[in-house]
Amino acid sequence: MKIMTPIVAAGALMFATSAIAATGEYGNMCAMGLALEKKIETDCSVNAEIGGKTYCFGNETAKTLFMKDPEGNLAKAQSFYNDNQ
Repeated sequence: MKIMTPIVAAGALMFATSAIAATGEYGNMCAMGLALEKKIETDCSVNAEIGGKTYCFGNETAKTLFMKDPEGNLAKAQSFYNDNQ
């Protein structure tokens, strides 16, 4: 029974980690980074839902800055993303 305990714990940790990270727009790149014309990959653990879509951020600071003008930053991010795929 003791052999199963580490396996069960590892499985629970893996499930908890995958539950935290989300799948977002722009292939999980940081939306604020894109608005600043930079491609920054994320694990999407910091994210926000805007208009029914999930947007990822590299960190809480990027999310806070983005949310000061979500409409304007989203337009910039979308434009840069479209031009640089």
